[in-house]
Amino acid sequence: MDPLPHVYTTSISAGAEGDATITSAALPEIVSAPPAEFGGLGNRWSPEQLLVASVAACLVMSFRAIARASRLTWVDIDCRAEGVLERVEGKTLFTRFTVHAKLRVPPNTDTAKAEKLLEKAEDSCFISNSLSADCELNIAIETV
Repeated sequence: MDPLPHVYTTSISAGAEGDATITSAALPEIVSAPPAEFGGLGNRWSPEQLLVASVAACLVMSFRAIARASRLTWVDIDCRAEGVLERVEGKTLFTRFTVHAKLRVPPNTDTAKAEKLLEKAEDSCFISNSLSADCELNIAIETV
């Protein structure tokens, strides 16, 4: 890992109506629009979905690094994330994120260790650590 601080830069371009385009150097464009709940068509990535996806992606990437450093052998991980957007004291904000992580491991894996490493990944996830909403992790470990 490079020494901190890291700086991440993105840009977004949009007209008065329609899609917006998110860009960042050397990355593919993302087309974004409001979700259906805010009058959009619901067929583009919205800022809300991108934020919820970032919580899950950070957990997965953190787990990869921690599992590698801890020499845990695993097969794959699937995460489903939910973010709850509510109105609180006149402000619309995310109040809770829940990540459902399903980790598949080979036979004879120490599943207690795997669970501990997933919890460590959640604790070290800088995306969820940067948010004021509660974050919850539900873990399922399956031997394959």
